[in-house]
Amino acid sequence: MSPYETMPFHLETERLILRPWAESDAADFSALLSERGKGTSTVERSRTSIGELLAATETTGIALLPVQRRDEGDFIGYCGLIIGRTTLEEPEIAYELCRRVHGRGYATEAAGAVVDAAVATGRKRLWSTVGTWNTPSLRVLEKLGFERDRVSMEENGEVAWLTRSLP
Repeated sequence: MSPYETMPFHLETERLILRPWAESDAADFSALLSERGKGTSTVERSRTSIGELLAATETTGIALLPVQRRDEGDFIGYCGLIIGRTTLEEPEIAYELCRRVHGRGYATEAAGAVVDAAVATGRKRLWSTVGTWNTPSLRVLEKLGFERDRVSMEENGEVAWLTRSLP
């Protein structure tokens, strides 16, 4: 039994709603992943990934959640907590948004809600790992109080490890 509370899986901010995955998110999720420029992600593959994310949430009590705009109701990306390169005790915050909505503060808004959700679980620290080339993402983390811990070299290049104490 985990010493941590389960993360809230429905978060709302002024402009955004973060909620559990639905099978109907597969096409939008696939389109988002295809924006990475590493080949096309199929809807079928995204459906499988959604199933894996939901299963991981069942066992870990933390979640990567789809982000939708409150007024438009459209899927614009995901944000949440994952084990990633770290641990269940000190998970990573992760987010990725569709290019069409970059530069509007949505990542900061969604990630702020996820940090609050992490605090609610009783955790003491969060991590984030980001390519050092990804200046916008590093700016989001800085706004949320993350500080650089170290840099590692990985096959895709330099990765910055950032951490934030909670609350």
